[in-house]
Amino acid sequence: MKKFLKVVLVSILALTLVACGNGTKDTDEPDKGYGGKLVVYSPNSDGEIEGLLYYWGKEYGVEIELQSMGTGEVLSKLQAEKDNPKADVMFGGMNLGVFVNNKDLFQEYVAEGDDKLPEGYQNKTGFFTNYLLSGSNLLVNTDLEKDLGFEIKGYADLLNPALKGKIAMGNAAASSSAFAHLTNMLLVMGDGTYTDDKGWDFVEEFVQNLDGKILDSSSAIYKNTYEGEFVVGVTYEDPSVALITDGAENLRVVYPEEGAVWLPAASAIIAGAPNVDNAKHFLDFLISDEGQKIVAGLTNRPTNITIPNTNKHMIPFEKINIAYEDIQFTADHKEEFQTRWLEILAKYGY
Repeated sequence: MKKFLKVVLVSILALTLVACGNGTKDTDEPDKGYGGKLVVYSPNSDGEIEGLLYYWGKEYGVEIELQSMGTGEVLSKLQAEKDNPKADVMFGGMNLGVFVNNKDLFQEYVAEGDDKLPEGYQNKTGFFTNYLLSGSNLLVNTDLEKDLGFEIKGYADLLNPALKGKIAMGNAAASSSAFAHLTNMLLVMGDGTYTDDKGWDFVEEFVQNLDGKILDSSSAIYKNTYEGEFVVGVTYEDPSVALITDGAENLRVVYPEEGAVWLPAASAIIAGAPNVDNAKHFLDFLISDEGQKIVAGLTNRPTNITIPNTNKHMIPFEKINIAYEDIQFTADHKEEFQTRWLEILAKYGY
């Protein structure tokens, strides 16, 4: 029921934004009437699908054909259809690693307005468009935190003996959100090079304080923290804020005071897309002021950070110590980092 309500609220937000832009507009009539259709493969959540994709289709008179599936399934399907492409856009699921390993599946396009984005989020590959940011954060169960005797403010607090066995963490060798935290820790708890001993020493101490508890799924981290099995979850912003937005009063989002990284989610045009003009229009829309204002009302953040979030449960960027990851470097060294992570787990009997 909560998921349904979120979708409805996102749809209402999208329509409200249109109404604010032009009080006389009939939202059943497209502004520009691109016509035709757009075939989309996507692993995205209902909020992004309803608030961005279906909104754009209705607003601009384009028929949307959507197939929802995981990122791996999308890539397998695109590979199978490579000689006779059926889809136009991969909506979400794109990152540097996906692109590097599947360059032949996508075609070059730099969306209009890309130069308005912060340099770190611009389309440097020439292929994919970064349209929202997903942040790493800690999710604290405030009912349990009261018994600790201290307030959790960042990564350093996770080494406190009072939290031994009370931290929910995923496997950085299998979970993208857990890997994001691993690289975030190496960046801000080390000297910024990701490879110095100080950063890895922190990770090893952190693993010891997990006391043998590694969770199998990303969702288990925030759900089990909410339910009181753990004091703090090492997770990401979207589900954390969503829980609080849906009424969870026993949770608090903490952005590590040492520095919190936001990584961009991206979309790209499929090589040989049958409806390539509409695909370009959609990517343009995603980073337009119109699209970014819609993102600002979801539980993620716009890549155009000059557009403020309208979700009252999200702390403004200016109040957060933001750290900027070297996305190319971490992508190039992902296997190395995951191997070292697994070696640390094995050392402590995981």
